[in-house]
Amino acid sequence: MSAPDAPRVLVVRNDKLGDFLLAWPALAILRASLPAATLDVLVPEYTRSIAELCPSVDGVVLDPGPEAGATALLERLRAGRYDALLTLFSSTRVGFAGWRAGIPTRIAPATKLAQVFYNERVVQRRSRSLKPEFEYNADLARDYVRGLGAEVREVSGPYLGFDRDLVARLEAEFRARLEIPAEHALVFLHPGSGGSANNLSLEQYATLARGLSSERGHTLIISAGPGEQAIAHDLHASLADISARVYESSAGLACFAQHLAFADLFVAGSTGTLHLAGALDCPTGAFYPRRRSSTPLRWQTLNSDGRRLAWSPPEGVGERDMSSIDVASAARELSERFLASGRS
Repeated sequence: MSAPDAPRVLVVRNDKLGDFLLAWPALAILRASLPAATLDVLVPEYTRSIAELCPSVDGVVLDPGPEAGATALLERLRAGRYDALLTLFSSTRVGFAGWRAGIPTRIAPATKLAQVFYNERVVQRRSRSLKPEFEYNADLARDYVRGLGAEVREVSGPYLGFDRDLVARLEAEFRARLEIPAEHALVFLHPGSGGSANNLSLEQYATLARGLSSERGHTLIISAGPGEQAIAHDLHASLADISARVYESSAGLACFAQHLAFADLFVAGSTGTLHLAGALDCPTGAFYPRRRSSTPLRWQTLNSDGRRLAWSPPEGVGERDMSSIDVASAARELSERFLASGRS
């Protein structure tokens, strides 16, 4: 095993893109507090390219998934010779594999049957949604650091960034390819949700798009990932009267992140790409259902306080009734906050 001041740590957040991105503050705390540690993450293939961009991470271990059988994951955990396993969201499959692999320190939230496979459990009660998901994740990292007797070093965002010259070149190419005036603000609107949460209707997105205004002019970029192209083109067809383009992201999440780095505003439902924009500290407008497990507080983005706005259904209507959100008012607020002047 490694020296106590240079542990080998595997952090697990192997679910969806947004969930993984909300683990980045925890990863940043671990990196700053334990600079000599080897810090790996266990992720599915889907988030691999984003994990490889994380500045806090030394290595990426691919989760073979439950369909590969119990021994596939076990072999990967044994190969890593880890001193600690931090599972940020309780998982019986991962906990069992960590126990079988003989990892000495195994930390997870004290919830679900999975906790029996962990020897350090942190009571969090996430179901109450009393603080952001990224804070729940960070608390587990803090607990581990304190357990080693080290000082917890806090880290603020942005958690993701790219070389400025690269971003400037990509923006110039993007504007040229889509014939967008150089002075126009770039407003990314992502109507797809990947099935992760309740979302606005196409009609609401169209109303929102028409309600946006800017002093220097703007072009709406309707972005779409795999399987979301049809909804993007349907929205574009309904917006023939305004400047809008469809951007089909087909080159992977890392390339999409590089393009978000030059966005002036990103608007979406509660989905993974929203959290990607937040990690870049891009201004965001987000729409959430009101149910306790999905509130704007619980799934708050990583961008700084003045660079995010969020809406959910008002009291007195169904908690998933997204049609009750006043998107025309939201468009005015987004315009005043983020599009009234030049790029921040």
